[in-house]
Amino acid sequence: MAPGSPSHRRNLSVTDEEPARTGHRRNRSSVDGTKYKDGTWSSKNDKILMGPYDYVHEQPGKDIRRQLIHAFNAWLQVPPASLAIITKVVTMLHTSSLLIDDVEDNSVLRRGIPVAHNIFGTAQTINSANYVYFLALQELQQLKNPAAIDIYVQEMLNLHRGQGMDLFWRDTLTCPTEDEYLEMVGNKTGGLFRLAVKLMQAESTTGKDCVALVNVMGLIFQICDDYLNLSNTVYTENKGFCEDLTEGKFSFPIIHSIRSNPSNHQLINILKQNTKDAEVKRYAVQYMKNTGSFAHTSRVVADLRDQAFALIEKIDATPKINGSGDGQMVRAIVEKIVESTLSDPNAR
Repeated sequence: MAPGSPSHRRNLSVTDEEPARTGHRRNRSSVDGTKYKDGTWSSKNDKILMGPYDYVHEQPGKDIRRQLIHAFNAWLQVPPASLAIITKVVTMLHTSSLLIDDVEDNSVLRRGIPVAHNIFGTAQTINSANYVYFLALQELQQLKNPAAIDIYVQEMLNLHRGQGMDLFWRDTLTCPTEDEYLEMVGNKTGGLFRLAVKLMQAESTTGKDCVALVNVMGLIFQICDDYLNLSNTVYTENKGFCEDLTEGKFSFPIIHSIRSNPSNHQLINILKQNTKDAEVKRYAVQYMKNTGSFAHTSRVVADLRDQAFALIEKIDATPKINGSGDGQMVRAIVEKIVESTLSDPNAR
């Protein structure tokens, strides 16, 4: 009977096989699974995960949220340690949300440099942004204030609700009404502004309620941003020429222009193309001028500015913290936000 034949294998004794099994036991892996404990992490690995975030964070932005926190603190007088945590959290959330926005909008530039996902890849960029969302929550726990966690959860939900509707309208080519758009902005852009001020109020003992004001400021900020995206040369250098048209985004001036003449489908068809053609974009901008959409946007911004000024005066009328004019810095921020929009010749 030949070795290796079926009959030979059937006649092998236990003793014949034992060396093989014994040898296997001698060569068993020495991996110790118990040493991979929860929380094992290194600064080297952390730097890898933070790469996309750090890339954008290191580029200077408008820094409007840090200025906003400083200005509102004239009213709220948050203890320095708490204020530092809140400022850090808001910065982390804002920067990480930019990473996600750029992926979802298929953007090319951010703050004048290539977007993070074109450097690090989409998957790493999304993971980095999500990682920082939770680092921010971890940072917030240092306040030892249960209300802070509730505020964080609620406003992060609002932010994603607003972003979700914005994406839905874009991807289904559904033009929202002006009211629907403003509601979305209140959730999306207003959410991060509101989060900052609500956290400050949770750590404040002055009793000042600034939420109504910050809601109006969120609307002003987004509508001005929409306007400048279609008209401002500095914006073009930082993000690209009329990027909202390439994204197919229903921004405030675009919504007004489409709805001013629903039977004319030119603008909505331009959005559908996601065009990068500069001449087509210039045509779209001229079309919006002809429908009075820039002038309308400017009037809405001026009206919201006046509402913000009235709310500043109302808050200032409550007991003073630093003497008269506690709201002067907030007023200056509002004026700075609206300046380029209200002074633009296209608005006339």
